[in-house]
Amino acid sequence: MANGKPFDMHNPTIAAHRTLPFGTRLLIENPRTGVSQIVVVQDRGPYTNDPGRSLDLSKAAADRLGYTSTGVARLIVTILGR
Repeated sequence: MANGKPFDMHNPTIAAHRTLPFGTRLLIENPRTGVSQIVVVQDRGPYTNDPGRSLDLSKAAADRLGYTSTGVARLIVTILGR
């Protein structure tokens, strides 16, 4: 990852964001399922031309939030701080 650590898709706390500082904690909620997960910005991304995509999450985080099968979801993001 951009922070120098190896990526672990099984870690449910990994997030990537283009500009937020590393170590920023985010509360992510899937409004369709009501499930939430705290993640930490540890990488840069997503690298896509889709302006609607602002975060990449590990597979484990996506599993917990209930959108692994679709690959993308509209989520509620709250910045908790560092």
